Amino acid sequence: MSATKWSSALLACLAAPVLLSGQIGSKAIPDRPPADTRPIALAKPRVAPLPEAQWTAAQKELAATFSRDGRADNQLRTLLNVPEIVEGALPVTIYLTEESTLSPRHRELLILRTAWLCGSQPLWAKHAARARGAGLSPDELRRIAQGPDAAGWAPFEKTLLQAADQLYRNSSVNDATWKSLSAQYDLEHLMDAVETVNHFTFLALLYNSIGVQPDEGLADRLPANIAYRINVPNPEPALTVARVDPNPGPGIAVGRTFARHAKLNQPRSRRSNYINRVSPLSPRHREMLILRIGWDCQSEYEWAQHVGTVGRARDHGADPMLIARGPDAPGIDPFDAAILRSADELYRDAIVSDKTWSALGARFDVKSLMSAVYTVASYRATSMSLRTYGVQLDPNDERFPRMDSR
Repeated sequence: MSATKWSSALLACLAAPVLLSGQIGSKAIPDRPPADTRPIALAKPRVAPLPEAQWTAAQKELAATFSRDGRADNQLRTLLNVPEIVEGALPVTIYLTEESTLSPRHRELLILRTAWLCGSQPLWAKHAARARGAGLSPDELRRIAQGPDAAGWAPFEKTLLQAADQLYRNSSVNDATWKSLSAQYDLEHLMDAVETVNHFTFLALLYNSIGVQPDEGLADRLPANIAYRINVPNPEPALTVARVDPNPGPGIAVGRTFARHAKLNQPRSRRSNYINRVSPLSPRHREMLILRIGWDCQSEYEWAQHVGTVGRARDHGADPMLIARGPDAPGIDPFDAAILRSADELYRDAIVSDKTWSALGARFDVKSLMSAVYTVASYRATSMSLRTYGVQLDPNDERFPRMDSR
């Protein structure tokens, strides 16, 4: 091995979390999303769409703002159960589907592949119709489900589909794929492509778990008789140099990184604003969910910020070591275990199981249940962004914990 390669390998090892043999294993870090089993969403709602007769004036105003054809679909009517979630989730949804730098064809390729990966019937049904309007043929829609290895893709479109697969399964895009995207896309296009996959992963996890159903007027469903397959390389070590350099100046690195694309950043920031300023979850439960999904995705920057000054997890009674050990840690409180398990299930299975939903529902009302899923799904998306852009820790940031042997 050359001196340069040896030095790079050493830096990668030093940058990675140290997981000591016998001290942390599969019970603490769940398996990645499976490569051969499509997530199965619910056949009926857990949270029913809110009937129009029950809408308040504020809900009617939101429906008018966010329904593009004058009619609120099942997705919007379900989110209207918590109007603040509509205000958090849909501005960036509209930006990514209608206003981003990507061509309509590239947007729909990424959205539909993400819907397939997450097993989201309502997203596939809605965007298959939009994709045909963008010029995609029925054969191409079926090939999106077959994936990037299907014959017939132009090289760059194959790369787009590969990026979606890597983001979903590895929570990042590898160097070769990033370089291939960079050959055709400038920075804003790159960020829009990544955030399209990440945000629609967020939506799919939320819709899967609350049971949003496809609208009756939309005939498209996830293609049948196609094997579910995600063929991606193993995750690469965490980046030690940023791919997207943050703007200079004060403030934390993630904020300065997203500020590189102001038109995206403004609506995107509203998604996280709901979690940190509006959500009914206690700070302790919020930080438990954020830290656990950051751990699952191995997003060390996210972990550092939320054990640090952004989340102040310990100040709120959240034990980072217990969170890292996971829901099966000896002696863990059963409700705390359900909180952590919901994050693991959303990461691995793209849906909260019936058992965990019921356990959370013993204490949480519908607004809190939706907020818990929203929190994990949003920070799943954020973790994918942080790892892909290579947002770097500051020297004094607290890294992933070493696990003792007791």
